[in-house]
Amino acid sequence: MKKKIGIVGATGYTGVELLRILATHPEVEISYVTSRSNAGSRVDAMFPNLRGFIDLEFSDPSTDALAKCDLVFFATPNGVAMNHVPALLEAGTKVIDLAADFRIKDIDLWSQWYSMDHACPEIVAEAVYGLPEINRDKLKTARIVANPGCYPTAVTLGLLPLIENKLIDLENIIADTKSGVSGAGKGANVATLFSEMGESFKAYNVGGHRHQPEIAQTLGLVAGLSKPVELTFVPHLLPIIRGIHATLYAKTKTNQVELQKLYESRYADEPFVDVLPTGSHPETRFVKASNICQIALHKKETSSQLVVLSVIDNLVKGAAGQAVQNMNIMLGLDETLALSQPALLP
Repeated sequence: MKKKIGIVGATGYTGVELLRILATHPEVEISYVTSRSNAGSRVDAMFPNLRGFIDLEFSDPSTDALAKCDLVFFATPNGVAMNHVPALLEAGTKVIDLAADFRIKDIDLWSQWYSMDHACPEIVAEAVYGLPEINRDKLKTARIVANPGCYPTAVTLGLLPLIENKLIDLENIIADTKSGVSGAGKGANVATLFSEMGESFKAYNVGGHRHQPEIAQTLGLVAGLSKPVELTFVPHLLPIIRGIHATLYAKTKTNQVELQKLYESRYADEPFVDVLPTGSHPETRFVKASNICQIALHKKETSSQLVVLSVIDNLVKGAAGQAVQNMNIMLGLDETLALSQPALLP
């Protein structure tokens, strides 16, 4: 019998990606999709690309209806999922939150960055951080999963082998990251109008971005520290629709050949991490609409400076695709189901 899946907030960019991916999943049935402003209208009326794939109407969110699902995705703004999760967990429904409600373990720090009180701080400690490459075993028994942010996914996967093997100076990590405009969401915003951001390029939130504490926390845990790792993290807005490109800088004494072997070995059994040949330059278009993270390493033998290039699709491996990957693991399914399609070119 197919697992029943609910999606709360299914009209945003992440929500429609969930619908697109799950529409052809052989082991699940999308049984309930919510949108307060579009309740009663057909999903395929808003998203004609799903005609013939999804025969559902949007509904008003109902905890009782969601509790009948085996697993529920929250593709909602920050602060929404936490108000529903306790009741769903009590009913035996698993939850994946694609927002930030359960990512940061320090509740005071979370409140500082997200400017609200947490509705269920007692559940935050239980939530498993949904990066399969580091938490696969925990995901198998998880009730509540905090799906990672897009920037943290690209940065963490790019640095993971180095930090696990204590090969870099943790005091001098720089994450120079760029995102397509879909990362800002679907809401109307003058700054993300095509005529405002097209043919331009800028850094933003240099003084502090919400993904900074998430990255710092994750890297600190990987390093076995009792505190977050301090790093320089600067996001930029690209005049493209989708994609994340993270250029990561770190100091190491290990040579290029050994580093390449290390990365290839670490990710050899990871279905969605592709370590490219030495000297490669991954591009955002190489991973468009795929769940793949492509990584390439660059290091001169005369320098201690290592440059790691890490590229993902912010809506797939950076959001909906990773969420489905987590769902597959949580439900005991093949981890790659519905996620093995190659990227789109051109």
